[in-house]
Amino acid sequence: MSLLAQPPASPAIRPAGVAEIPTLRALAERIWRASYAILLSPEQIDYMLDRMYAPETIEREMAGGVIWEIAWLDDEIIGFHSCTYESGTSRLKLNKLYLLPERQGHGFGQRLLDRVHSLAASLGARKVWLQVNKQNTRAIQAYKRAGYIVEREAVFDIGGGFVMDDFIMTRAISGVDTSST
Repeated sequence: MSLLAQPPASPAIRPAGVAEIPTLRALAERIWRASYAILLSPEQIDYMLDRMYAPETIEREMAGGVIWEIAWLDDEIIGFHSCTYESGTSRLKLNKLYLLPERQGHGFGQRLLDRVHSLAASLGARKVWLQVNKQNTRAIQAYKRAGYIVEREAVFDIGGGFVMDDFIMTRAISGVDTSST
């Protein structure tokens, strides 16, 4: 008798706290080295990890209102996202969304995106935007499936002799009352 494969359970998503900063850093190290090795030089990966995931950087962001959330599946942290509400523009910037390599391709990224979209709507954001490396075709396709469009291209000098060559992608948020704006 053959058993039908069961779809994976949904991850639990909850706010990350200061106590999880070392875990966030370790996840970023693991995910970035696996995911970006063909897109960026080892030196640029090191530079960006040191800049974006230094414990003091994450703690400062958390204290400053940047939303950091972690995704759990069973007893394992499988990924995270961070986003920033830009009240002056009624937009939410998706800063980061990462899953462990072995958890990619199972719909967990879509679940994290659904959470981001829900947060955006609850904050009154009319649009979510993000930056994605132009060569990261897998992520670009996932964002397109989730309703994002490429708004423009942009190159950012991030220091250290490195640049980020990205697409800016956006997605409208439905269910936001704009009658009073």
